[in-house]
Amino acid sequence: MPTPMDRALQSRNLFFGFAGLVALASLTSMFGGNIFPEEKDPNGAPETWTEEELRRWLRKRDGVEPGSKLTRDELIEKVKAKMSIGSQLK
Repeated sequence: MPTPMDRALQSRNLFFGFAGLVALASLTSMFGGNIFPEEKDPNGAPETWTEEELRRWLRKRDGVEPGSKLTRDELIEKVKAKMSIGSQLK
C-alpha cells in the first residue's frame, strides 16, 4: 500500500511545478533579468531623502550600521560630511 509520501512523489503536479521553476530560472538568466535588483543611491540633496535612505547610504560607505539613536538632522550632517570628503578626494 503506497504511503502519502509515495503518492506525492509520483504526482504530476510536483513534476510540472519543478519543471516550471527550472524554466523560469533559465529564462531569467538568458534575458539578463535581475530578480532582486540592487537598491540605487538616492539622488538630490540629502535633506530630501528618507531616514532609511540616509542610513542605507551611510551603511554602504562605512560598512557599519549608523547608530539607531542618531536623529534625522545628525544623519544628514554625516552624509554631507562624507560627501564633502569624497568630493575633495577627486
